[in-house]
Amino acid sequence: MRKIHINCDLGEGGEFDRQLMPLISACNIACGGHAGTLESMHMTAVLAMEHGVQIGAHPSYPDKENFGRETLEIEPDKLQRSLVAQILSLKQITEAEGAKLVHVKPHGALYNDAQKNETIAEAIVNSILEFEEPFALYAPENSILTGIAKGRIKVVYEAFADRNYNPDGSLVERKNPHALITKKEQVLEHLLSMVSEQKITCLNGKKIDCNATTFCLHSDTPNAVEILTYLHRELPKHGIEINQNL
Repeated sequence: MRKIHINCDLGEGGEFDRQLMPLISACNIACGGHAGTLESMHMTAVLAMEHGVQIGAHPSYPDKENFGRETLEIEPDKLQRSLVAQILSLKQITEAEGAKLVHVKPHGALYNDAQKNETIAEAIVNSILEFEEPFALYAPENSILTGIAKGRIKVVYEAFADRNYNPDGSLVERKNPHALITKKEQVLEHLLSMVSEQKITCLNGKKIDCNATTFCLHSDTPNAVEILTYLHRELPKHGIEINQNL
């Protein structure tokens, strides 16, 4: 049976965290930039420990007003300080509970901007390098962020099971009504293409290469629990199961 790794953004104030946690391999916990408080970070980290789920930081532009989904004009050094503070807050909480922070995954507009903006990408990489721990970075394979990070920190290639793609490998903008894939059967088909064929089928039908080793599903999709439950049931029929280790 082939094993795959599923990650999910949690601790963002959603109502499904408790149901989602047992169904995933890793969680990316909001740590104060776009969402998250010390209390929510603690609760989510403890929940992850209960289910043996890997814990990662999910830092963002410091912009709760827009949930981190809009590009923020901010000086690189100020952004880096914010990212370090966000990661550090979750690291301290996690370690106080006897667990370990494993990875960092930027959120929203920060994630997207770092794919094409060297200054933003450098700020992210430098913020991770300020820590002695070898945190891995979740990032798209063919991106400026990955190029800057390679050789300096571990990069885990990520793809989205519930998002549509453009032919250049970027995500379809959320303003597009077809940006999200919400039908469980279509999520399964999309994921199987990425895992079994190592291809992403873009919104226009074009297929592009995919070498991802972790696949994200969004917790704020209303039927996220239904989708993940369905994947756990259907993936083994294709010789695949969701695992907790990369």
